[in-house]
Amino acid sequence: SSSLTEAQEFVKRLRRQTDLCNMVKTVRALLNNNSTVTVLRSGLHAIFNEKSLDVTKDLFQEKFRNPKKRQKNIQLKCLKNLISSLTSSTDIRDLLSCLSSDLQTFVIKPSKSKEAFKDQASDFMLKWNLLLSSVGKILTINRTDSFG
Repeated sequence: SSSLTEAQEFVKRLRRQTDLCNMVKTVRALLNNNSTVTVLRSGLHAIFNEKSLDVTKDLFQEKFRNPKKRQKNIQLKCLKNLISSLTSSTDIRDLLSCLSSDLQTFVIKPSKSKEAFKDQASDFMLKWNLLLSSVGKILTINRTDSFG
């Protein structure tokens, strides 16, 4: 039974790795297309300029938390940093480095303990996924040309 469990975990990791490799191949192909990157950037900028994410921003307000501990939309900051570094000549490693740097600044360094890190990291991931889902939905519905 131990071998079966280890084999199942190995298969899960292999699937994740395969999914990541396929995603990287797709993103690299898109980043090499200048017109696609230009249209995507303009669509993403339009989302922020049109205040399309206002509903999502309300979810980040965390009205029931202590105001001193309230996070200041670090997910939006990370997304804006990612968009600002997005150009047609950008390598995917540069985008990952940008995101890694933001995570270091906003999530890892501010954590005082292992428990605080776990809480902050899970909170970030939940809100990051929500934000990206909202952006994807807005691009799909309102800006099909930007969706690539």
